[in-house]
Parts: sequence; C-alpha cells; structure tokens
Amino acid sequence: MNTVVYFDRFESPLGTLLLATDESALTGAWFDAQRYFPLLDGRWQRRRNSAVLQRAAVMLDEYFAGTRTTFDIALAPAGTPFQRAVWDQIRAVPYGETVAYRDLAVRTGNAAAVRAAGAATGRNPLSIFVPCHRIVGADGTLTGYAGGLDRKRALLALEREGAALEAARRAA
Repeated sequence: MNTVVYFDRFESPLGTLLLATDESALTGAWFDAQRYFPLLDGRWQRRRNSAVLQRAAVMLDEYFAGTRTTFDIALAPAGTPFQRAVWDQIRAVPYGETVAYRDLAVRTGNAAAVRAAGAATGRNPLSIFVPCHRIVGADGTLTGYAGGLDRKRALLALEREGAALEAARRAA
C-alpha cells in the first residue's frame, strides 16, 4: 500500500509525539522511541499546516494544561476488528479513572480474551487520544505501556489532579 501519511511533531511535557493523519482523521500519535513506533519511510510527508494535526496539537496543549478531559477529533487507527473494538472500549474509560485489562476484555464481549485485550492495548497507535494509560493490572498495578511506565504514571497523575480539581469546583 502506498498511501501517503502526513505527519508533524508535538513537543509535550512528557517528550515528543509524532502525530499522523490521512487529512480526514488522526491516524497516529506515538511518543518518540516508544514500542511499535512506525517506520518513517517514503510514504511519510511532513505537513505542518495540516488542519487535523494542528487541531490535535491544540487539544494536546489543552490536555496537558488540565483544561481538556475528552477529545473530539476524528480518529482512524489502523488495526484488526478486535483491536479497534478494544480501542473503542478504552476511549470509553472516563478521564481520571482506570480499568483492569480483564474488565476491558469483558467490555469487548470476550471475558476470556484478557491477553488479547492486553496485546491490542499495547498496539494502540493513538497515545493519549485513545487513553490506554488508563488500563491497569487486576490489582491496580501499573503494567505495560508502550510509551514507558514513567509516562503512564505522569499521565495518570495529571488526570487524578485534574479530576480532583473538577470535583472541588463542583462541590464549591
């Protein structure tokens, strides 16, 4: 397949993210050097003026500033039907909350597919936008994150702080 992939880079507080688009939706968001980082071959073209990539960057700025808790951008991750089902369920995990891999498998309709759900989570091509950092071990431990456990801890801490501030605002 020789489909062109447009990309740009976003400097986040946790490192550089490679953002990718087909110009109709966001197709990828990977931290530099994370597991499953794509091979940037001749199909990849840098496009700083892409409306999709600029919108994604604004949303990431807002997320890291604590003013955005959801993403309303079209996403088009490439994956198997099962992977996409897992990623859809990950997107349903609320900001500031976590879900165990086994619960994720149950939500996809296959309680026995815990390992497969974990593998699909690890292959998520849309870091932060599909918040796989919210998926944890059965006992709440932080396990597996393609971007590294330090980033997973930082993202969860950012969201816990944001959720606590929001709860305090509502209570006031």
